[in-house]
Amino acid sequence: MKLLRYMLMVLLLATPVHAEEIYDLIFKQGTLTGVQHDLLYDRETIVASNPEYGQRHSGDVALSFAPDDMAVLRFLQGDQHRNLGQFPATVGNPIIMYFVETVLRDVAHEAGGSPFYIRNRIKEALITPAPIDDAMIPFGDGEVPVKQITFRPFENDENRERMGVYGNLEMTFVMSEAVPGWYVSLSAVASDASGDDGYSNTLNLMPEVAE
Repeated sequence: MKLLRYMLMVLLLATPVHAEEIYDLIFKQGTLTGVQHDLLYDRETIVASNPEYGQRHSGDVALSFAPDDMAVLRFLQGDQHRNLGQFPATVGNPIIMYFVETVLRDVAHEAGGSPFYIRNRIKEALITPAPIDDAMIPFGDGEVPVKQITFRPFENDENRERMGVYGNLEMTFVMSEAVPGWYVSLSAVASDASGDDGYSNTLNLMPEVAE
C-alpha cells in the first residue's frame, strides 16, 4: 500500500483529455472532506480457474474514521474482519489505492510473470490519455451523474498472449460528486474468448450506507 501511495498519488459524451486530468480524476484529493459517516463497499472477486481464491477475497470493505484525520480500511467477511491499514483522510479516499493494489496482486498471482512488469504496465495505463464518459446511472432510489474512464493495460502489450485471459483486462472507474467518497464503482474484468468473466474484481459503494 505504501509503495502504491507514492507510485500513484449508459454513456452520453466522451471527451479526450490529457493524462494529468485523468490522474487528477482517478486519484482525486479531498474526496473525504465533509464525509460524516462510515462508508461500505461490496467487494466481489471471481477467478474462474481458481474459485476458492475468489471466494476468499469476496466480502465488504469498510471505511471508517479515526483520530488525527485518519481513514481506516477493514475487510469484512461474515463475522471475521482484517485490518487493511490507516491512511491520511485529508489526502483522499484510500479505497482507490486498495482497489488498484488488489488488481495488481490478483493478476500477478494468477497470470504469473513478473509482478513488477504487471505493475508497470498498469501504472502506465493509468497515466495515459483516455476518453472520459459522462453518464447518468442508477444509484439507490434514483440516478446520479458520473464520470467513467476505462483502461486496457495490456491491449498493445507484446506479452499479451502469454497472459491468457488477463491480457484482456479492462479497468473501469466510475466517479461522482453526488456520492460520498467520490467512487461509485471500481472494476477490473478480464473476459475469455466466449465473453465470460475469467476474472473479475469489483467494488461498489453501498447506497444505503452512503445516504
